[in-house]
Amino acid sequence: MAVMLTQSIKRFYKKAEASADDSGAGWRVLLDGRAVKTPAKADFVLPSDVLAGEIAREWDAQGEKIQPSTMPIMQLAATAIDRVRPNRSVVVAELTGYGRSDLLCYRASFPEDLIERQAKAWQPLLDWAERDLGVALLVTEGVMPVTQDEQSLLRLQEHIDAFDDYYLTALHSLTTISGSVVIGLAVMKQHISAEKAFECAMLDEEYSMEKWGKDDEALARRERHKAELLAAARYLGLLG
Repeated sequence: MAVMLTQSIKRFYKKAEASADDSGAGWRVLLDGRAVKTPAKADFVLPSDVLAGEIAREWDAQGEKIQPSTMPIMQLAATAIDRVRPNRSVVVAELTGYGRSDLLCYRASFPEDLIERQAKAWQPLLDWAERDLGVALLVTEGVMPVTQDEQSLLRLQEHIDAFDDYYLTALHSLTTISGSVVIGLAVMKQHISAEKAFECAMLDEEYSMEKWGKDDEALARRERHKAELLAAARYLGLLG
């Protein structure tokens, strides 16, 4: 869901820096003294000086041409303002929907070593969600859908809706990359690290590569997902 800023363009500024907004509403990123706008031309006001400082460093690190793909923190913060804020209810509903088909709830029926690996990695996260969040999700085998308890889904929605727009953006990224809102929430609430989240999310794919071998396309996709997930976790840590 991250906003793409623009296509690569020639660098037009000499210095990037973070500065407190004159109104006291937050922090801005300045390029030669001029405030950065979002891709949708909205005010780019940030909730923490640490976040603004990191985004300023992303701008400052650009070479002769600005490469938006090398600015993941800027992308996520812009997404919060341009995409999440005006569509907040839709985002909350989408993330809640992951509870109906969460990756962790759909287990293999064979072979036995994969069944054991999934249970060892995934069940503790579902147990945590039930114990700490009050969200009890049922597990099934194969691809047949399982009907989740509506009260658990309502509690899940309450946890999701409690995040502000910036944090909600982090959760959206973590969830869509991993395929699991439980994994996303576990990172948000510092129950697991981003590295552990990636291992859990890629468990099936890792198993397949072990059994059938690796290919360049799968490895490239895996590395892209890892970079995106780690960037979302880093962005989360910058929110303060």
